[in-house]
Amino acid sequence: MTSSLAPLFQPIRVGNLDVQHRIVMAPLTRFRASKAHVHGELAKTYYGQRAGFPGTLIITEGTFIAPQAAGYANVPGIWNADQIAGWKAITDVVHAKGSFIFLQLWALGRAADAAILKEDGDFDLVAPSPIPLIDNYTPVKKEPVVPRELTVSEIKEYTQLYSKAASNAIEAGFDGVEIHSANGYLLDQFLQDVTNKRTDNYGGSVENRLRFPLAVVDAVVKAVGAERTAIRLSPWSKFQSMGMKDPLPTFTTLVERIRDTHPNLAYIHVIAPRTNVYFEESLSKENQHGTNDPIRKAWGDRPYIAAGGLDRGDVGSLDRSGTGGLGRGDAIEIPDLPLRLKENVALTPYNRDTFYTPEAAAGYIDYPFSGEVTSVRA
Repeated sequence: MTSSLAPLFQPIRVGNLDVQHRIVMAPLTRFRASKAHVHGELAKTYYGQRAGFPGTLIITEGTFIAPQAAGYANVPGIWNADQIAGWKAITDVVHAKGSFIFLQLWALGRAADAAILKEDGDFDLVAPSPIPLIDNYTPVKKEPVVPRELTVSEIKEYTQLYSKAASNAIEAGFDGVEIHSANGYLLDQFLQDVTNKRTDNYGGSVENRLRFPLAVVDAVVKAVGAERTAIRLSPWSKFQSMGMKDPLPTFTTLVERIRDTHPNLAYIHVIAPRTNVYFEESLSKENQHGTNDPIRKAWGDRPYIAAGGLDRGDVGSLDRSGTGGLGRGDAIEIPDLPLRLKENVALTPYNRDTFYTPEAAAGYIDYPFSGEVTSVRA
């Protein structure tokens, strides 16, 4: 292990957990669940492989909180008994290997496929405001559809759906939950003024745009405890036609409010200023001077996961409170990533064509472990 990576292998307290190092498996949608949104043996093997270095913190792929919050095929859910049982088999194997796992709670909003919502239960495509998603640069290709504006009563119903999903996650054996409030999905749509044009108590001012996400945090904390609750944010992401002119006042205020109300929250998870969280490698001209430093400063010395474009040098420079979340180009194709970083073993190349291939083992559970590497990338 190089001296620059030594800080990565210092233990850190995250919520109720004594995590043994700071290389976190970031959430990665892979479309390997069944059409009924239930995980089986493939996912059990996949997560079990990535839990093999004891003390690792894993964050699951986005998992739908309810059928009306869904809208992609082959993505897992957490609202019924079969889904809970499928996840329980996964949490059991992760814990048996001495690692930890948080479930990411997901609601799509206007990013959903309207046709799949109809198939799954004749649900409407919804959003904070009736603004269609025109940017189709996403794993799920779909025609733009104008979403229906959520009513106040529906917003309150969604808050309870998040709460119930969090409770279901604990029943399924998870160590905690991460609220997905990033990347242009439902909660992020409420936060940002490019998608939220409401004129009621849920739109307009920063205070109003924070109202729904903060209510969800409060409800989840009430259901499972602050130490088992986390949140993911993407202040600078342009993915799915997002991107406020200046996101820092909104997102810094959000973090300050969470900090003051729930100082024992497990962690916040913040994506770096990048053009597109899924497909592009470099900073855009608009974002190259963007920074999450005010957010990190507001959060203080509490656990903070940084994600987006990190490499060995970046994660090695994180300070005492930081952890590095590694996903595409790392955790996808490297089942034993912490071991390879510790032992300075070469990394395996990924195959983008197999990122999103429903129910397929190829490109999911067949990547080699460090002792089996035959081709490497620098």
